[in-house]
Amino acid sequence: MSPIADPWFYAAAIPSVFLVGLSKGGFGGTFAMLGVPIMALVISPLQAAGIMLPILIVMDIVALAAYRGKADWRSLSILLPAAVLGIGIGWATAAYVNDAFVILLIGVMSLAFVADYLFKQRKVTTAASHNLPKGTFWGTIAGFTSFISHTGGPPFQMYMLPLRLAPLMFAGTAVIFFAAVNAIKLVPYFLLGQFDATNLATSVMLFPVALIATLCGVRLVRIVKAETFYGIIYVFMGLIGAKLTYDGFAGFLS
Repeated sequence: MSPIADPWFYAAAIPSVFLVGLSKGGFGGTFAMLGVPIMALVISPLQAAGIMLPILIVMDIVALAAYRGKADWRSLSILLPAAVLGIGIGWATAAYVNDAFVILLIGVMSLAFVADYLFKQRKVTTAASHNLPKGTFWGTIAGFTSFISHTGGPPFQMYMLPLRLAPLMFAGTAVIFFAAVNAIKLVPYFLLGQFDATNLATSVMLFPVALIATLCGVRLVRIVKAETFYGIIYVFMGLIGAKLTYDGFAGFLS
C-alpha cells in the first residue's frame, strides 16, 4: 500500500489540506471547499475527493474534542435530519448529477447571499430566529452538495449566519454538523468505490498537516472578535462563490 509519490501532488495537497484544516477548526466550511479543487490541479477530482474524506474525518475528531459542549442544538436538530435526506438524494442520483451544474448553483447562491447581506447591511441588524422550513431546505442542500462535491459550507452558512451566534457557538455547531455529515458519507463513498489502497495511504501521509491546521483554526476562532469573524466568513464566501461560479461555467463549456 504505497501513497502517491509525485512531488507536484504534495505541492498542491499540503496547502490544500492546511486551508481545509483552518476551516474545519471553526470557520464553518468557509474555505474547506478549496481542498478538492486545489488537489484537482494535479489529480482527478474523483481521486481528490477520495483522498480528502478520510482527512476530513481526522480533522472532525480533533475539532469535536476542541469544541465539546459548544453547539446550538436547535440548529442541529433542524439541519442534520435534512442533511441526511440530502445525502440520500446525492447517493441515489450520483450517476446522473452534472457536477458542473451543482458547482454553478452553489456559486451563484453564495454570491446572491453575500450581495443581499451587503446591500441590506445585515451586519448591523438583529439576529434572525430559527426557521424550520428554511433550515430544512438549506440542510437538505448542504447534505446534497457535500456529498456531490464537498461544497456543503455555503448552504449551511446561509441558514446559520443570520442567527448571529457567538463565534465559538457557531464554530462548535459547524464542527458537529460536518462531522456527522462526513461520517454518514463514508458508507456511500465506499460503495461507490472512492477509496483504494493508494488513496488511503496518501490520506495517512497528510494526516499530520490536517492535525496542525485544525488546531491552528481552533486557536484563531478563540482570539478573533465576532465582527472580524463574520467579516472573514462573508469575504471568503464571496470569493469562493465567485470561484465556484467560474468553475461551473467552465464545466459547461468544456
